[in-house]
Amino acid sequence: MPLVPTDHIIGPARAGCSGVGAFNVVQIEHAEAILAGAEHAGLPVVLQISENTAKYHRGLTPLGLASLALARRSGVPVSVHLDHAESEALVHEAVELGFTSVMFDASKLPYEENLAATRKVAAHCHEAGVWVEAELGEVGGKDGAHTPGVRTDPREAQAFVAATGVDALAVAVGSSHAMLTRDAALDFGLIARLRQAIDLPLVLHGSSGVSDEDLAKAVAAGMTKVNISTHLNKIFTGEVRARLTAAPQVADPRKYLGPARDAVAAEVARLLGVLAGH
Repeated sequence: MPLVPTDHIIGPARAGCSGVGAFNVVQIEHAEAILAGAEHAGLPVVLQISENTAKYHRGLTPLGLASLALARRSGVPVSVHLDHAESEALVHEAVELGFTSVMFDASKLPYEENLAATRKVAAHCHEAGVWVEAELGEVGGKDGAHTPGVRTDPREAQAFVAATGVDALAVAVGSSHAMLTRDAALDFGLIARLRQAIDLPLVLHGSSGVSDEDLAKAVAAGMTKVNISTHLNKIFTGEVRARLTAAPQVADPRKYLGPARDAVAAEVARLLGVLAGH
């Protein structure tokens, strides 16, 4: 099935009160694993490449083109998304490469600056038919939008969405990025109020720190796009570590990257089922 616009995946999921897994690609094995997991589950998926990953690879193009090529030959609907881009130039590059959506993150800026920058990016992306996600947490972003104590205000979210014209909103409801444990305490009441306040898909960042049970509850309360990265990286790295510990003489990276890829694929399939309510 060909690469599809992101709203062709997110829109139906939101209408059906289901969740969509959006998983971060750090290297090509991640993309291969995510797509294998999605095909096994028979469910659509979003491949994400962050600005930090683009910097690691010294540019967005190599991994971006590889992810797009893999998506085009997938057996399930796939979209390719630029995650946490703070650079407008990187957003423009993603649009030119053929990414189907971008997440522009100006949450570190004061509210009015965030609003103006996001509105400008959204206008550019919409001219190219590219779906836009933005982020809104604490006004001013003093501690970052996803520190555990920060919450998105529904009335402010409503005004922000109306002023920027974005297609989805990442909100702060208790999760936090890069958590290594799955014990984040989400505010499900706030998720429900945000769902009522804005007529757009809500996005949960920092979902690696959320338990399976609470992921399902978050989707039931109103979340649609669920971003997961660290949790998969833990599984990938753990499998690599185990393989190298068991066979320290191994030099061929395929001997340990292959099993790590398989482990991530299995977890992606499982998580997609959790989010879809299976």
